[in-house]
Amino acid sequence: MRALLVLLSVLLVLVAGCSGNDDPPSTGGDTTGTRIAVGGGDALQWGDGEYGVVLAHGAVFDAASWENQATAIADQGATVIAVENIAPESIAAAVAKLHDDGHADVALVGGSAGADAILQLASQQPGLPDQLVLLSPNKVVDGLGDEPKLFIASEDEPVADVSRQLADSSPGQNNDVILLPGSDHAQNIFDGDNADAAMGAILERLAG
Repeated sequence: MRALLVLLSVLLVLVAGCSGNDDPPSTGGDTTGTRIAVGGGDALQWGDGEYGVVLAHGAVFDAASWENQATAIADQGATVIAVENIAPESIAAAVAKLHDDGHADVALVGGSAGADAILQLASQQPGLPDQLVLLSPNKVVDGLGDEPKLFIASEDEPVADVSRQLADSSPGQNNDVILLPGSDHAQNIFDGDNADAAMGAILERLAG
């Protein structure tokens, strides 16, 4: 009987701990974002902090797919806009809106096709972003500025070497690459075993 009681006590502690980990981040109740218009297209916005962040999703995702990441970034003190249209022009319009709203520095965060669009924009307008955080970009580009850059990919995915090449060849002194175990591509990393590692690196970078 004593052994059974001890076992039940341990189980209760474990259940209590697990339930605490399921609590969503605090954003004043606005976890789904507020729908806004940017550059003639739809977008979602979270938070009202001083730092600006624009999110560009992958081809099979949408703006709402960033909900968990956007909420965490906003809770850290940022105003976050996830664009629905990931064309470079739409991303630039989101940056312009944040600038117009008083956010002097704007980071660009993207995954896969969204990362490629950000690279295209950043190569056309060097110096526009305060920094780049890109998940699994698909191609190397020239003409980037000196802004800090963080590239995250899975070491076994086919485009892993693109992140290595971009970190090695891009201008500036603060270009880093993180290669995570496995083969998850871009935003799929957030659904895998390396979700916490990826999100922790992103939050640390955006906080700096």
